[in-house]
Amino acid sequence: MKIEQEIKVSKFSNEWHRCTVNILYTYNWLNNELEQRAGKEGITLKQFNVLRILRGQYPKPATNNLIKSRMLSNTPDISRMMDRMVTKGLVSRCQSGGDKRAVDLFITDKGLKILENLEEPMLMTDILPNRISEKEAIQLSALLDKLRG
Repeated sequence: MKIEQEIKVSKFSNEWHRCTVNILYTYNWLNNELEQRAGKEGITLKQFNVLRILRGQYPKPATNNLIKSRMLSNTPDISRMMDRMVTKGLVSRCQSGGDKRAVDLFITDKGLKILENLEEPMLMTDILPNRISEKEAIQLSALLDKLRG
C-alpha cells in the first residue's frame, strides 16, 4: 500500500519529504513487528540484539562498552539492561580478570535457547520474500547504504 494511503495524506512537499516519511513509517512497522516476535520469548528487540552480540563473542567475554558500540540502535543505559538480562537468566556477569573495574558478560544457555527459538522468525522470511524479490532486497539495501553515505 502506498504511504499516502497508509497515513491518509494527499500529497507531500516533494519526493524527498515523501521518502523521509516512508522510511520512518516503514521503520516503525518493521520495529513493531520485530518487537512482537521478540516479545513471544519475553524479551525486547534490544535484548535480542544483545544476545546476538554475546553469542558472536562467545567464548570470549563482552563488556558493556563493546555491546554499546555494536548495538543497532542507541542504548544509553546498557548497565540497567544488563541487570534485567542477568535477572532473567539470559546473561551471566563476572568481574573481569584483566580490569577490576570492568565486568565480563557471557550469554547463558537460556539466552542461547531463546536465540535459537527466535532465529527464524526474526529473519522475517514469512513476510519479506512474499513482498519483495531478492533482487529488490539487494537494491533496497544498496539504496539505504547510499542514503547513509
